[in-house]
Amino acid sequence: MNNRKRVGIALSTVLLLSIVVSACGTKSTETTKVRIGEVTRSIFYAPQYVALSQGFFKDEGLDVELTTTPGGDKTMTALLSNAIDVALVGSETSIYVSQQGSDDPVINFAQLTQTDGTFLVARKKADTFDWKALKGSVFLGQRKGGMPQMAGEFTLKKHNIDPKKDLELIQNIEFANIASAYSSGTGEYVQLFEPQASIVEKEGKGFVVASFGVESGHLPYTVYMTKQSFLKSNAATTQKFTNAIQRAQLWVASKSVDEITTAVLPYFKDIDVGIVKNVVKRYKDQGSFATDGIVDEQEWNNLLDVMASAGELKERVAWKTLVNNSFAEKARTTVKP
Repeated sequence: MNNRKRVGIALSTVLLLSIVVSACGTKSTETTKVRIGEVTRSIFYAPQYVALSQGFFKDEGLDVELTTTPGGDKTMTALLSNAIDVALVGSETSIYVSQQGSDDPVINFAQLTQTDGTFLVARKKADTFDWKALKGSVFLGQRKGGMPQMAGEFTLKKHNIDPKKDLELIQNIEFANIASAYSSGTGEYVQLFEPQASIVEKEGKGFVVASFGVESGHLPYTVYMTKQSFLKSNAATTQKFTNAIQRAQLWVASKSVDEITTAVLPYFKDIDVGIVKNVVKRYKDQGSFATDGIVDEQEWNNLLDVMASAGELKERVAWKTLVNNSFAEKARTTVKP
């Protein structure tokens, strides 16, 4: 073999090796777009914003587009019409769709919060609170048929208070205006989400005296759900999505209130940092943030009990019918903090 051939072979070998090494050392830049519709923008969903701000979705090769679709009905409409791929909303909405009949049911696949997120606010501060104080009062509640109102009524009945007979229940005020209506003097008690409850406290217009989340127990309160057809055709994407959420849930469980606050602040630029910190602490302390995405049967049955108590359940829907825990179970066993 002459020198020219030897040099040619050597160069070809070096070039081939360099291509192989380059390919092995380079991560794929391909990403899959996933459109999320959240029912509201809330600190209650802190793990979701952590997954975004800490790059957990990107690490899974996902390009997440987040939009806020105010109200469960609007969020579900967006999902059913394919305007979004995944909805973050209360599990009761999947049951409502099921009750109406559907060839492509909405399936719950990853839980984000596991308690109600509202608090009872009173005009006067109370070191110890007796629920009997609500009897005969004017109570500013949440929208009929929504989980906050159902959890609220469930809690009142638990304390032997009939919300229809034992107090004056106001339900005709828009969700966005409930806090301002209370601050303006409407009602003696009000059921509020955060950060509105903390803002009302800071303004001296009311004081948190009890938690509906603590009182109503564990529920699949806010869950990622999608159509069954999406799960079947996008199983790998759904697993990557659930992995990112699981990683964020573990991150939130292990980090301090200050660290979580810093991570979610980009999504709450118009809210005072002190308020955000107070809200994160309140939800973390009462265990509202789920530590994994699994919707267990006991939580599901508790949800059905709450809906039945509110008169919003036509018939009990079996847990396995609208819940698919396979993605969350795999994420729980494979994802590390």
